[in-house]
Amino acid sequence: MSFDQIIDRRGTDSSKWDLMESFSGVSPRDGIPMWVADMDFAAPDFLQDAVHGLLEKANYGYFSGMETYQDAVKWWMHHRHNWSVEADWMFVTYGLGNGIAMTLHAFSAPGDGVVTFTPVYHEFAAKIAKTGRVNTQLPLTVQADGTYAMDFDAYDALLTGNEKIVLISSPHNPAGRVWSQDELTALADFCTRHDLLLVSDEIHHDLILPGHTFLPTHVAVPQITDRLITMTSGSKTFNIAGARTGCVMIPDPDLRARFGAFYRSLDISPNLLGITLTRAAYSPAGALWVDGLVAYLDRNATLFNDRINAIPGVRAMPMQSTYLAWVDFADTGMTSDEILDRIHRDARIAPTPGSGLGKGGESFMRFNIATPRARLEEACDRLADAFKDLQ
Repeated sequence: MSFDQIIDRRGTDSSKWDLMESFSGVSPRDGIPMWVADMDFAAPDFLQDAVHGLLEKANYGYFSGMETYQDAVKWWMHHRHNWSVEADWMFVTYGLGNGIAMTLHAFSAPGDGVVTFTPVYHEFAAKIAKTGRVNTQLPLTVQADGTYAMDFDAYDALLTGNEKIVLISSPHNPAGRVWSQDELTALADFCTRHDLLLVSDEIHHDLILPGHTFLPTHVAVPQITDRLITMTSGSKTFNIAGARTGCVMIPDPDLRARFGAFYRSLDISPNLLGITLTRAAYSPAGALWVDGLVAYLDRNATLFNDRINAIPGVRAMPMQSTYLAWVDFADTGMTSDEILDRIHRDARIAPTPGSGLGKGGESFMRFNIATPRARLEEACDRLADAFKDLQ
């Protein structure tokens, strides 16, 4: 397939397109949505074939075959991430947001602290608030190369002593940082030192740009298996978030038993569509498609960052993964409201404001670049024109 193909998603109940105006005031008639982490590429044939297979069977009732889903997950993690997983580690959830919320309920109590490294994916704070927990925000620092780093020398003093869980985005959303072995080891030491459970959201783990290598947390720091929960899904990689299917991986039997008791108390069961799509995605055909996708996203990242960095006072963080560009407007001298007004009104683009992603995100905007290149070039032209007076 060609990732250059432009498909019209307006009026298809795509939240990215059809809710853009209510979110930002930018109309889908002439606007470009760059907010929701959802790709604008056509669904690949192997997913379409899987759905057609469901139609041909015409069985939408109770179903069997979960072992084939587990085998597909095991194959994918082994062949794509050099991670050997077991079927009994897996809990299928209604997406990873649901998995995170269940983990907070199962392993902490209302009022307990949950550590996040900010700025970070806004749903972390939302889940912490909805479950009645308290968000301990530990700010990321900017290194000489312009990328984020965790500063554990500073973090010890910032804890309240009430924290029970660390919730990390790996790779990092919004800035796409791929955490190194040394950083994950330091994180493991931090969790052990403060007796914290580590919950690693690895939903973007397949979208690693050339020159970088992703390490599953369990592979990098197996010494903390007794305090580690990993969350994965094909939803970002294959654009199947609507199937609401995530996978919570718990290697440690004691943690697994505790989570399993809570999971079973909610009477959760996988859904047929999500299992079918994930099984089709985690396949040799899916692997070949992802290779092409990542190469395309890499070229998009180069184009977008080069164009953005040409605007005086504007700087995009170097991208190592994902399709989310993290752009700092601090040196323009404008307020975040002034910046957003130009992007909405003049460029007719809807990004995600960084102010909602926690401490350190106030001067940033997040732009989704997973769209055909012609549309991305149009977005770059509009942004350059909206800030042309800075030249």
